[in-house]
Amino acid sequence: MPEKISEDLFNNLVETIADSVSKQKSVSFFEEEKSNSVVSGFNRLFGRQRPVHHILGGGKSADVLLWRNKKISASFLASATLIWFLFEWLNYHFLTLLSFALVLGMVAQFVWSNASGLLNRSSSQVPRLVLPDELFVSIGRSVGAEVNRGLQYLQDVSCQGNLKQFLVVAVSLWVAAVIGSWCNFLTVLYIGFVAAHTLPVLYERYDEQIDGFVYKMLDQFQNHYKKLDSGFLSKIPKGKFKLKKHD
Repeated sequence: MPEKISEDLFNNLVETIADSVSKQKSVSFFEEEKSNSVVSGFNRLFGRQRPVHHILGGGKSADVLLWRNKKISASFLASATLIWFLFEWLNYHFLTLLSFALVLGMVAQFVWSNASGLLNRSSSQVPRLVLPDELFVSIGRSVGAEVNRGLQYLQDVSCQGNLKQFLVVAVSLWVAAVIGSWCNFLTVLYIGFVAAHTLPVLYERYDEQIDGFVYKMLDQFQNHYKKLDSGFLSKIPKGKFKLKKHD
């Protein structure tokens, strides 16, 4: 019975996606003119009421992600691409690049400090690179806060006894493990970095079309989930598991 329901769910989902794609062909997804009927028929994605710029923080980081300054955003994306290319395609190692960078910096400072004597000029102050301690403290606090938040969420899911939520999280982690087996951690970070620099700006520009398409797909997923829940998931026992005491 569960296999038949899953098969029907998969077939209906494929037909829904195919039907949605065929309907989207008649109207350009990135159409410049925005339809008022679409705006009135759909809510903002994830209940969004504020602009995307405010959701992203409204600071300089949001300006970079939304390409307010194209030169700065392009430089960030180009730098990430260069780093990924050096490590993934040219097979450089972090220690190798770090050593080369330190050697180049020492050579530049050495030439700077001795150029005045060679050119019979007065000595000049050699610039020195000093990273502030607050930078490392801020990075450590941010990383620690996010790690603790993730650990707290996973432990809450494990201890609350909600089997459905537990299975969803477990399957999500399994999917992440499968994706990690296809590519290494650096490639996953690069894909996420590129997505962060492309998806928000595309959504800000074409938010109405994306909202309409996503909410239509979510409605179809909800209908299919109700069928699966009524046929299989509702039969899963709820509540916390209790161990029997043995005398």
